[in-house]
Amino acid sequence: MVKEILDEIGKARVVSIVRGIAHEDLKHVADALYEGGIRAIEVTLDTPAALKMIEELKSEYSTKMIIGAGTVLDAETARSAILSGADFVLSPTLSTGVIEMCHRYSKVAVPGALTPTEILTAWEAGAQIVKVFPARVFGPAYIKDIKGPLAQIELMPVGGVSLDNAAEFIKCGAFALGVGSELVSRTKVAAKDFDSIRDTAAAFIKTAQ
Repeated sequence: MVKEILDEIGKARVVSIVRGIAHEDLKHVADALYEGGIRAIEVTLDTPAALKMIEELKSEYSTKMIIGAGTVLDAETARSAILSGADFVLSPTLSTGVIEMCHRYSKVAVPGALTPTEILTAWEAGAQIVKVFPARVFGPAYIKDIKGPLAQIELMPVGGVSLDNAAEFIKCGAFALGVGSELVSRTKVAAKDFDSIRDTAAAFIKTAQ
């Protein structure tokens, strides 16, 4: 199970972070992302009705995309997300409890870390991917610097990933990219501009591949 999820994230290259959208817009957004080539979606748990959204996405797109839960801060919330259908669980910080819960259910843990010590600690605690957050602080070159001595660790930069730097992040060794408002912005969703989301998704996939 874990290997399959990891393979899917690695192939997808881009994980779309969906945050703060209305439940009624979920299917439109998911369809637009899928049409644009996105194959991995993360719903952040600070989004209203997030667990219900994850459940619906898993039911609707289980054969098309992998579904993740983001902004998971503790093991209890991780378990709720997993039981709702999350294949992978992301955190902005390092919680060994979340990692342990993911291992218990054979899901992928993606804790957040920034410094080399935090990144290695997350890996040693069992994280299959480490989310480098906020990536905008140091940019793509930081991924290359970390991969130098820690080549065995799969890194996913999040925060500040854009069409302008996505290819450079991949070139510098990123396993995948977490992309938020640069892809699914609340402004576009509020305007029902789903075609723009589709086109931006396609541009990110082309750049990352």
